[in-house]
Amino acid sequence: MLGIGGAAMAQTAVLRVSAIPDEAPTELQRKFKPLGDYLQKETGMEVKFTPVTDYAAVVEGLASNKIDLAWLGGFTFVQAKLRTNGGAVPIAQRAEDEKFTSKFIVPANSPVKTLADLKGKTFAFGSPSSTSGHLMPRFFLKQDGIDADKDFKAVAFSGAHDATVAFVASGRAEGGVLNASVMDKLIESGNPNAAKVRVIATTPPYFDYNWTVRPGLDPALTKKLTDAFLKLDPANPEHKEIMALQRASKFVPTKVSNYDGIEAAAKAGGLIK
Repeated sequence: MLGIGGAAMAQTAVLRVSAIPDEAPTELQRKFKPLGDYLQKETGMEVKFTPVTDYAAVVEGLASNKIDLAWLGGFTFVQAKLRTNGGAVPIAQRAEDEKFTSKFIVPANSPVKTLADLKGKTFAFGSPSSTSGHLMPRFFLKQDGIDADKDFKAVAFSGAHDATVAFVASGRAEGGVLNASVMDKLIESGNPNAAKVRVIATTPPYFDYNWTVRPGLDPALTKKLTDAFLKLDPANPEHKEIMALQRASKFVPTKVSNYDGIEAAAKAGGLIK
């Protein structure tokens, strides 16, 4: 029978990981499996991946100490930072996340050629809390003189990037926007919906995804996790699959101030106070 100390030890031996549900749950699990095995080896802990149904659940999981490590979008990180009074800490991001973009799409046979042509049309964002599927595209549309609340005939939220492509491919929306990485992946994998849409514009770059640890996580474990991400190398055969699934050339350190621009855009758009 475990004593008090033993029970506490047994509890801390599990690393609880989650991710924002920006793609289908099966895809998130597939992407995480080799990374989870790697983190298990690097930390000596059992790694448990817990899928969630919405972005807010990841933020709450970090805030309530139910999740130790989470894959967040830039905007979700800002929400987590505010929710935890600065306690949530970003530890690493892909090199690709320093210059992330979103792509605007329309049905392949649409007459729409420019963003301005989308005025008066139906439009699909991803999740309301998505950086690349809502916040930053909305911000850049505004800079281009398009107010999503007034200039579109109707706005829908598909919930995830791959779902946005399905919306536009099926004609449920006359335009949409999603993260460039998922769009590229869908095209490369021969996704039938991706073949039915075309890209009309790409946003300017911005910081996006990162791996964030919960407030109060043991500093030694935080360092172990950070080091584990930073030493991943696609040239290493053992790391190749992990990096391919994460669509990463390498992981680099990140910091809170990288996300100041996203916080400013969210405030300007009235999405946070």
